[in-house]
Amino acid sequence: MTLRKIRIILATVMFLGITWLFLDFTGTAHTFLAWMAKVQLLEAVLAVNVVVIVGLLVLTLVFGRIYCSVICPLGIMQDVFGWLGKRAKKNRYTYSKAMTLLRLGVLAVFVVSIVLGFASLVQLLAPYSAFGRIATNVLQPVYLACNNVLAAIAEHYDSYAFYHSDVWLRSAVSLAISAATLAVLAVLAWRNGRTYCNTVCPVGTLLSFFARFSWLKIRFNEDKCRNCSLCTKNCKASCIDFKTHSVDATRCVVCGDCIEACKFGALTYSGKSKKSIETIESIESTDASRRSFLLSSALLTTAALAQQKEKIMDGGLAEIADKVAPERQTPLTPPGSLSAKNMQTRCTGCQLCISECPNQVLRPSDDLMHLMQPVISYERGYCRPECTRCSEVCPAGAIQPIQREVKASTQIGHAVWIRKNCVPLTDGVECGNCARHCPTGAIEMVPADPNDEEGAYVPAVNEARCIGCGACENLCPARPFSAIYVEGHEVHKEI
Repeated sequence: MTLRKIRIILATVMFLGITWLFLDFTGTAHTFLAWMAKVQLLEAVLAVNVVVIVGLLVLTLVFGRIYCSVICPLGIMQDVFGWLGKRAKKNRYTYSKAMTLLRLGVLAVFVVSIVLGFASLVQLLAPYSAFGRIATNVLQPVYLACNNVLAAIAEHYDSYAFYHSDVWLRSAVSLAISAATLAVLAVLAWRNGRTYCNTVCPVGTLLSFFARFSWLKIRFNEDKCRNCSLCTKNCKASCIDFKTHSVDATRCVVCGDCIEACKFGALTYSGKSKKSIETIESIESTDASRRSFLLSSALLTTAALAQQKEKIMDGGLAEIADKVAPERQTPLTPPGSLSAKNMQTRCTGCQLCISECPNQVLRPSDDLMHLMQPVISYERGYCRPECTRCSEVCPAGAIQPIQREVKASTQIGHAVWIRKNCVPLTDGVECGNCARHCPTGAIEMVPADPNDEEGAYVPAVNEARCIGCGACENLCPARPFSAIYVEGHEVHKEI
């Protein structure tokens, strides 16, 4: 089996798995595929996942930048657009010199942004995050719409094979950024292949330092080369100069297209020098098989190391329509995120937690300092104490794994009562929804007038017991603004 075919098979499995991880709303995918998000390099660095970091660096030192063509979903997506471009016009690429200063400059800005907490810039440049936003904001609504069509058909035949799921706009800003990112990457990949990966992507630039010293590389056999230029014209990384018989290993993503295009067998994926290539031609097929085995084994080993035990936990949905989000002084971040600062500095804005949230309480922030990072709002549901899915899928450590019993006692905010909106006072009716549904018993109904026990009863909040789950805010019947809402805390604490 050729290098190119092996790469396509592994990349297809990875791409479909990660895409399904973002599209799935049933809670099934993350049980089996959460490791695919955790083997992304930037996310592993932010999560201080030493095993994955070392594994990826060793992988690069042995095989070159296969991360970019087999593991990174954004890189694989660009390959799809590039393949479509090649079908429209064959032999379309040319060699170009590396834009080293630009690449190093972008990497420097990226690192400084992480250190200083400029989350918005980090998220715009991070490759896995860009793909996550595209999958969540552009692809998932289409997937859900198709699911709902199948659900309607199944319902007609009294089948429960599919069930309806709401399609709703989480953030117009995030959707616009995701659509623009998809359009720009599609055009770049269609016209010039891996332009983004080898000029802008900070992860690609970081890996290029190690790929320079990789053991296995694409190498020329100058005696066989006829200078036909097909290798250069089929190199989407623009890193092969057929005139000098050189391959820039810092930009090569080991896709195998050049080997496939060469009609004279002048290119090999080998750990041997040019002088010794001739001596191994007789066993080239055996070596190829060994390299294929090593490549597959290395990727599977990395996946196994990243695999963690997951639990399916469907928090359910409490849907209340026509709610309007209140103006919170402090944004609410998910339980397990520890603090607003931890969320800001470690979240890459991939939005996997948002796409996986079964309660529909997570959505991308429109605030510039926290742009596209998840915040909680309770118009469509509330944060069920028994649901820990967002903490299970977060690959960057922005939301730490949290046990259900710990979440049930973690205070992310506290409820605040708004007298002018409360229906016992505005409409003269009995209510008590907030107190009845509070899972911690932090709300008690008391007389609005202490001297009139026969009058209206209104909620009194015990802030020491409130965990900020939002059940009161979500289930409050007042419209359009709830009579009780949750104000966030900068730092979470266990009560």
